[in-house]
Amino acid sequence: MTRRITASRGVGVAGGARIVRRRIVGLLTAAALVAGCSAAGGDSGDGPGAAPSSAATTADPGSRLPAKSLREYYEQELSWSGCGKGFECARLTVPLDYDAPEGDQIKISVIRLRATGDRIGSILVNPGGPGASGVDYARSAESILSKDVRARFDVVGFDPRGVGESHAVRCLTGPQLDEFVGLDATPDDAGEIRQLEEGARGFAEACAKRSEKLLPHIGTADAARDMDVLREVLGDKGLTYLGKSYGTHLGAMYADLFPDKVRALVLDGAVDPSLTPVQSNEAQARGFEVALKAFLEDCFEDAACPFESRDLDGALREFSDLMQRIDARPLRSSLGDGREVTESWALLGVATPLYDRRSWPVLRQALADAFRGDGTTLIRVADLLVDRRPDGTYSNQTEANTAINCVDSTYPADLNAFRQAAADAAAEAPRFGSYIMWGSLPCAYWPAKSPDADRRLTADGAPPIVVIGTLRDPATPYEWAQALSAQLKSGRLITYDGDGHTAYQTGSTCVDRLVDAYLISQTAPADGVRCPKSG
Repeated sequence: MTRRITASRGVGVAGGARIVRRRIVGLLTAAALVAGCSAAGGDSGDGPGAAPSSAATTADPGSRLPAKSLREYYEQELSWSGCGKGFECARLTVPLDYDAPEGDQIKISVIRLRATGDRIGSILVNPGGPGASGVDYARSAESILSKDVRARFDVVGFDPRGVGESHAVRCLTGPQLDEFVGLDATPDDAGEIRQLEEGARGFAEACAKRSEKLLPHIGTADAARDMDVLREVLGDKGLTYLGKSYGTHLGAMYADLFPDKVRALVLDGAVDPSLTPVQSNEAQARGFEVALKAFLEDCFEDAACPFESRDLDGALREFSDLMQRIDARPLRSSLGDGREVTESWALLGVATPLYDRRSWPVLRQALADAFRGDGTTLIRVADLLVDRRPDGTYSNQTEANTAINCVDSTYPADLNAFRQAAADAAAEAPRFGSYIMWGSLPCAYWPAKSPDADRRLTADGAPPIVVIGTLRDPATPYEWAQALSAQLKSGRLITYDGDGHTAYQTGSTCVDRLVDAYLISQTAPADGVRCPKSG
């Protein structure tokens, strides 16, 4: 993610909520709170050079065969090797530029877990972000997919181009990212705005310096084209796919480019691709306000709730006052790594457990510590969302998230426009609006753009596509799922009356039953079906 808190196009990483939750639970159970972050290596971001792409993968995306110049990619054979616990890993070769497939090539890291029963084919999975590792996500196959689905499908994860173990975008060092993430994104004066601007420009310039050749080809449309190559190489006539958060944008893009290659797509925690980045940030800020209020209402029922007020308005004032005190005087931390727990780090630490209500006990503890002046738990939880490791290094999640967001959409290029947008967002979402909006500032100075930026997605001609929306999802607000299902010509909406980010395999037997029937038997639910909170 960037220096922001969420998971969608235009904002930070929301992907892999289940992985993040597992790490948060580890904080509770460990004798000493130790943040465990996954290692994600990969190729250097100094990738091969080529001109920006300007067209779709083939002259006729609906044709049965790819263009002749792409055949070698579609006809390649993967060399699989064991990579632990029954998984197999391989490297997929794809063109850097789909308009020049005879030119430079890059590698995509792929992982597979074989089906345990009567195999139908493969199911590709993506946790979102953008920037979250699909390889790491697939390693959690037992918790992200039902036993019945795992029996019928090989579970396949991949790190999209620019991410993790694939050809990775690189921008900043660990200490530079520490400084960037900690910048004050709720600026109170011209000096703090200037610091934000300098940080955003510096981030964009560093990406251009280290990853210039990769940046024009890192967008969602190119990642979707890679998915089609992978589908063919795996031997599947049609794509079966589970995408969460930003992964819904990737899935919708695939369906729009290759509608006749869709078998069954589940888009859970949906992103609305029709929104401008400013609109997306505003909606997400409102979503986190809703989630915070739901957390507080739940907190009041627990004797360990650290808020003196037992009414919502009073607790919100206490929370805002706490953040203002942290803004004026950062909290101490016992990590010993030299970082101050600034308001930005604190907001990250608050946002991370809001993704899943089962992590709310961690948030209660973190806030109780913060009220006592100790920010250790908040910053340790925040580290999980930005994938900062205990040794001070990061995966490339932050860089990839920013790079993909910035090339996918058209952002304001004027500092005054950001200032006004942040003020408007803060008026609607006082605790998260400014922070989320200013987090997009690097995109104002971004050196590359995808020709598919702001593409309208309809997937005309595709079979039924299932879209899931959770009523109190903080990162991808419910109205986004409504919008995406309406934009897709064959969209079928499932509404879940629940809390947290995404719905499948998070506790709703109703959602799980509908999704499993669709994935296995291609029995699509009726559009507009609702699943109750209790099941």
